[in-house]
Order: sequence, then structure tokens, then C-alpha cells
Amino acid sequence: MSESLTFLMGKHPAVIPADRRYFRNHMWIRENENGTLRLGFSAYAVRLMQDVYFLEWSVDAGSNVAAKAAIGYIETSKAQSELYAPFAGTITAFNATLLNDPAAINTAGYDDGWLLEMTGAISEGMTATAYHAFLEDAWASAQRIIKGQMNSIDDDE
Repeated sequence: MSESLTFLMGKHPAVIPADRRYFRNHMWIRENENGTLRLGFSAYAVRLMQDVYFLEWSVDAGSNVAAKAAIGYIETSKAQSELYAPFAGTITAFNATLLNDPAAINTAGYDDGWLLEMTGAISEGMTATAYHAFLEDAWASAQRIIKGQMNSIDDDE
């Protein structure tokens, strides 16, 4: 991996490699040698989700998708959620290994834990530095929400 930044989530580091771009849905993207675009979850997303144990795609390889179109479903120890395409394009491949065992998402998200490959023109996405700043803003909001939830639990007692 090339140079990277580190975002601290409390005591837990989330590495942000500088050789890719990032989206607000916490997916990363990097161009492959063959011109396709490989996507996966950032370390920040993986830390928030914790243990990913189920992944299913609702579209097939070869499908054209619109930006923000639902493309799949993920279950983790923390949440169940639909997955959305971060930009418009054609899905060229899925990481088939993850369908049998999505553990690589948890342990090798920037390598063997990649999710899918697409073609398309990316006009959006953040540099690692911009994503780090985005995470700082998001983390401050998350901390306020968590603190508010903790206070409301105390009020209920």
C-alpha cells in the first residue's frame, strides 16, 4: 500500500490509503491496471459495522446501474443495510469469494476484501485528505448522538 492517513475512532485507528478516492457512503475506489474501478469499504466503515457476516447482490455482473441505485444487501453484527452504487456505471465483476465467506471484508478490506468492479466516469469522490476531514466532521456528530443516547438512557432509569 502507498502512503496513507490514519483517522482515530477513539482508540481505534482507521487507515485511509492515499492511492484511492472515497465516497460519502464510506466506499473506496481505485483504478485497476485494466481500467476497471475496484470498490470496497473503508476501514472506518468496517470498524463501525464490526463483523460482516452476510453479503448478497441484487444485480448481476454486466448490469448498468445509476448512481445511488440499490445493488445489494449486507448484514453485520451492528446493522442490516442495502448497498448503493456510489456512481453510475456498469458492474463488471463481484468478488465471488465474499459470497461464501465475507470475512475478508473485516480483515483485508483494502486488498482481498474488495466488493465489486465497475466501469464508468467518476466525477465525485474525495481524496484521502478530504475523506479524513469528512470523517472528522462525521465523528464529531456521531459522538454527540452517542452521548445523547447515553443521556436519554440515564434519564429513563
